[in-house]
Amino acid sequence: MAIPDFQSVMLPLLRFAGDRQEHSLRETIDALGNQFGLSDEERNELLPSGLQGIFHNRVSWARTYLTKAGLLESTRRGHYKITQRGLHLLTSNPDHIGIKSLDQFEEFRQFRALRHTRSGDNQLAQTDAEQDSTPEEALEVAYGRLRDTLAQEILQQIKAASSSLFEMLVVELLLKMGYGGSRKDAGRAIGRAGDEGIDGIIKEDRLGLDIIYIQAKKWETTVRRPEVQKFAGALQGQRAKKGIMITTSAFSAEAINYVSKIDNKIVLIDGEELATLMIDHNLGVSPMAVYEVKKIDTDYFTE
Repeated sequence: MAIPDFQSVMLPLLRFAGDRQEHSLRETIDALGNQFGLSDEERNELLPSGLQGIFHNRVSWARTYLTKAGLLESTRRGHYKITQRGLHLLTSNPDHIGIKSLDQFEEFRQFRALRHTRSGDNQLAQTDAEQDSTPEEALEVAYGRLRDTLAQEILQQIKAASSSLFEMLVVELLLKMGYGGSRKDAGRAIGRAGDEGIDGIIKEDRLGLDIIYIQAKKWETTVRRPEVQKFAGALQGQRAKKGIMITTSAFSAEAINYVSKIDNKIVLIDGEELATLMIDHNLGVSPMAVYEVKKIDTDYFTE
């Protein structure tokens, strides 16, 4: 089944705590994962940042919301237990617990009011569906949208740029990624007349222990298998083992499948990946704002 949203986790979590015992977050995640019938793949699926599991994040926030409503209480680091209020709520046999039902508790309303005041949003009467994402998920979705938009803008600029600027861009990117040896070496690598489909060569490391052959072109149409085969043939003619093909367009499925089956190691970088690599390595972009997401250090408060 799909990974449940954090509101759908609230009632099973409270029922799990209904035995009045102290529980750790880790055992709760495992128990609820079993209850929801999640596969190992679903349990291990990560947020886009790759820093935390999605299900782990949702269980954590379900626990936080239930704690803010006074239904659970923290006992020590990473541990909690149910309160009398939580036990009383369970006796009413609710069929669902979500943000709307937690709004009956004053402490929770104050918690929400504080959050919305800090975010500049005074609209508290949002639907459950609008609240299905945890704060980290909402932040990462917003970040992903900004990043996708930026990548599209970068790609438009690359396509509109001159061939010489594109060649310089490729050199700069490879250098930032750790290839090319010195800048002087890399500068000579790209931009020379093509030799049987090879536009240049570049050192794989500063010592030049291996050489990578490069083809970088501003294709407008999809690059298909024959073009990639031609480049692979050029590599064989040079007795080369590694190559990179960079395009501002895209590669066909047949081309991608072809490079996965040949002996030569050829990496295909399409326009979208090129723009993404530029963002990752701060090439052609500049930071506008930096936000740090912090969590409490409970060890600090332990005597």
